[in-house]
Amino acid sequence: MNGADKLCQTLLGNEVDVCFANPGTSEMHFVAALDSRPQMRCILGLFEGVVTGAADGYARMAEKPAATLLHLGPGLANGLANLHNAKRAGTPMVNVVGDHATAHLSLDAPLTSDIVSLATPMSHWVHAIPDAAAVGSDTAKAIGIARTSPGQIATLILPADAAWSKLPET
Repeated sequence: MNGADKLCQTLLGNEVDVCFANPGTSEMHFVAALDSRPQMRCILGLFEGVVTGAADGYARMAEKPAATLLHLGPGLANGLANLHNAKRAGTPMVNVVGDHATAHLSLDAPLTSDIVSLATPMSHWVHAIPDAAAVGSDTAKAIGIARTSPGQIATLILPADAAWSKLPET
């Protein structure tokens, strides 16, 4: 099992079974994990504004957290207006924002950005997952925060290497 599998398993184990997604290449391991679990409904949106708006509407109607999958900082930025609305409305949401592999960040690729600074104004809680071993506990914490009454926005930053790395055998 890799970090992406653990992320999906933790979401499902906490009754978060819908993920609205606009992934890019850095999120492909999480996409594969979502696709491998038929109990997880993954809904592709062609623009992050659609993804965050749909997640907001779904979570309000279902009265439980929705998940989003957004591609890096620019993808998150494209969805911020709807995250603002969701935050103001008390919508429970867990945002998963992909990031470059940790070792690649120093290379300052064109889509590298300060995701924490982008996410903070529209989130109640923002956390960068440090490695695959932390994915399960960090995801569970995000879900717990999202379920706080009124609903809250929890944003997880998932580096590609945390998603693709194998978890230690237990």
